[in-house]
Amino acid sequence: MLTDEKMMAETTTKSSGSSDQDLAEPTTVTPPSYTLKLDLRLIPILGCTYTILFLDRTNIANARIEGFEKSLNMPSNGYNTALWVFYIPFVLVEVPSNMIMSMPRVRPNIFLGCNMLVLGVVAMCQGLTGSYGGLLALRFLMGIFEATLPAGAALLVAEYYTRSQAALRFALFFTFGVLGPCISGLLAYGIRNMDGIQGKEGWRWIFILEGIFTIAISFLVFFLVPNFPEKTNILNAAEKKHLLETLRRDKGDQKLDIKSVNWLKTIGDYKIWFPTLMFFCCDMTAASMSSFIPTILTELGWTRARAQAMSIPIWVTGMIFQILGALIAGRTGWRFPFILFGILMVLIGWIINMVYSEGRGGGISAAVRYFSLFCMSAGTFVQMSMTTTWLVNNLRGRPSIAVGTALILGIGNCANFVASNVFIKTEAPFYPTAFRTGLAITITGAFSCLVYVGLLWRHNQKLVVKRELGGDDDQKEYRYHY
Repeated sequence: MLTDEKMMAETTTKSSGSSDQDLAEPTTVTPPSYTLKLDLRLIPILGCTYTILFLDRTNIANARIEGFEKSLNMPSNGYNTALWVFYIPFVLVEVPSNMIMSMPRVRPNIFLGCNMLVLGVVAMCQGLTGSYGGLLALRFLMGIFEATLPAGAALLVAEYYTRSQAALRFALFFTFGVLGPCISGLLAYGIRNMDGIQGKEGWRWIFILEGIFTIAISFLVFFLVPNFPEKTNILNAAEKKHLLETLRRDKGDQKLDIKSVNWLKTIGDYKIWFPTLMFFCCDMTAASMSSFIPTILTELGWTRARAQAMSIPIWVTGMIFQILGALIAGRTGWRFPFILFGILMVLIGWIINMVYSEGRGGGISAAVRYFSLFCMSAGTFVQMSMTTTWLVNNLRGRPSIAVGTALILGIGNCANFVASNVFIKTEAPFYPTAFRTGLAITITGAFSCLVYVGLLWRHNQKLVVKRELGGDDDQKEYRYHY
């Protein structure tokens, strides 16, 4: 984790639009000794908050395999309804949640810890409900409390690291999200043998143990999550001073409070909406994978137990590609080439499945379809971390970053609305609607990326002209990253 700090510690005079340093860096010749301390304190515990989101996504899919639809007498569209009812409050609460956490008297550990504690109780109740209506009510409540976690965690990560450091840290943050499906697959593989214990069906234990896990993590959040950098107590005085000076030189004199903010201008910033749109497009794939991988693997002819186990290597592939991409991006300073590479990988996966769908299964073996899932996982998670990094790299000021991280993880996750409704049960196992929609949305993501690069390039060219006339970078005008 220290190689990219060397970049941060050197003074730079690069003029490339993709440079990771626009302002002079401290002239320290060795990487700050406290960076590893920050990494160990911040990334694991904040990453666990994102693990919870993906754990919930995949747990409900695994519970479906174990027969919870029949147990709760759900209607034909009941499963899809249970998915999208969660995301209504999830999207609406994200921005207000980050605004509350940014208030001077609100401590992030208390705010996030309380929400996670309540979330764990609600998640556990999913395994105790006796009706479909009760499940929907619990899913709605989960959307409220879960919305606070990923956006708040991403805001803290963005506030503690320079732009050159952000790529790897967000990759590690999202890697914890990918751990959710891995954990869920392992749990489901083992928990299915708990069927009948205490008179409860196996699928109920999936939710009960998810809730217990969430409650346990919430206590760690209370004790381990630090305050914002200017109020942090996890560094000594010298380290804190150096960190704040490093952040100032990297990002400028940022506005830290949320008073007197032009919210209309902040929320309407295209540097927020283009990455959000790209995140939405790649999350369509992630949502489809989380919700339907176990089902698709079962339809490939594997037993339920083998399908649970064989989903794990797919997610591990996503983790590996995500971290490798971030390491290279941290050295090069580029963002969009990695996003386009991820899109290409995802397109391969969608095209394989669409050919399978159009040919009604002819000519496409189970092994090829299984390979397509690896392509989709590798490409999706490279995009997720890189798009979020790209967003925070081009924003300045806590209000903008708070809004940006909330929208990209809130509205970006609206892809679940689409994914939960295009995998139509009556179209199984070919899902023509789903595969066509996934392919179209992925192509939209590629187009959005190219347009966004063009807008950033145009801005930087104008800034070059201004500099030649004697102008300097400031809080309002600065070089954007590609």
